[in-house]
Amino acid sequence: MNNDLPLLDKVAIITGANQGLGLEIAKAYATAGASLVICARNQVLLDEATLDLQKLIKSNQRIEAVSCDVSEQFDVKKVVDVAFNKFGAFHVLVNNAGIYGPKGGIESVSWDDWVRAIEVNVYGSVLMSRQVVPYFKKQGFGKIIQLSGGGATNPLPNISAYAVSKAAIVRFAETLAEELREFGIDVNAIAPGALNTRMLEEIIEAGPDKVGKEFYEKSLKQRESGGSSLQHGAALAVFLASSKSDGITGKLISAVWDNWSEWPSHLEELSKSDAYTLRRIAGRDCGFAWGDK
Repeated sequence: MNNDLPLLDKVAIITGANQGLGLEIAKAYATAGASLVICARNQVLLDEATLDLQKLIKSNQRIEAVSCDVSEQFDVKKVVDVAFNKFGAFHVLVNNAGIYGPKGGIESVSWDDWVRAIEVNVYGSVLMSRQVVPYFKKQGFGKIIQLSGGGATNPLPNISAYAVSKAAIVRFAETLAEELREFGIDVNAIAPGALNTRMLEEIIEAGPDKVGKEFYEKSLKQRESGGSSLQHGAALAVFLASSKSDGITGKLISAVWDNWSEWPSHLEELSKSDAYTLRRIAGRDCGFAWGDK
């Protein structure tokens, strides 16, 4: 592997790549040598992102942009068909597309908006994965990278659709990793940290009455502090797409807090452990003598 270009000759599909972390990952992949198939719903932003990315690529790289709603099977198939027809093969899928969904108590939010968040965040990731798996199996290699968030590991009152969807896709990634382990396909989820993106602005605009006073004030402090760097998540996404991460699978990895660059030296320990996964915490784990048999 070329350490300067760890994704040389790789082709990656990145959803939601027209802004925020998705665009940052696309830039990091382009710089690392990959060709890209980027997709998103907003065509104007997608065109702008494509122009930005064209400035980063070399003569042996190409970028294809496809307008896509990841919750629609036809659109998902279109993206994968473009990747295969234009490049002959592809090696990495980054499921980044996602929305917050409605804010407020479960009894008062729009049910249609709640369902829509599940469609985009969960169905979108599952549909994209379903579409690429046959190709990855045939070539005996592939990387599926799922973007997670705080909702996967902590309750998020008043943002229930987002929290439910993030927990769901992490467990899906863990399950898919076991389904695909024998085929040389690695599946992992990234927790990128608290990012100052359009989604943070959504929370602030919604206000404390809808998202809760504590979460609103926390969001204001995050905006003031600058939040976590987008580069942390992008760097982890490059690592997980590269051969350095071969054999690391079924993990939820914090871009900010986990020492993931050292993990290749501990593959056996990782494969035998449920560390960095979603698991039930039993009373015995907390030292409760009375809670478990």
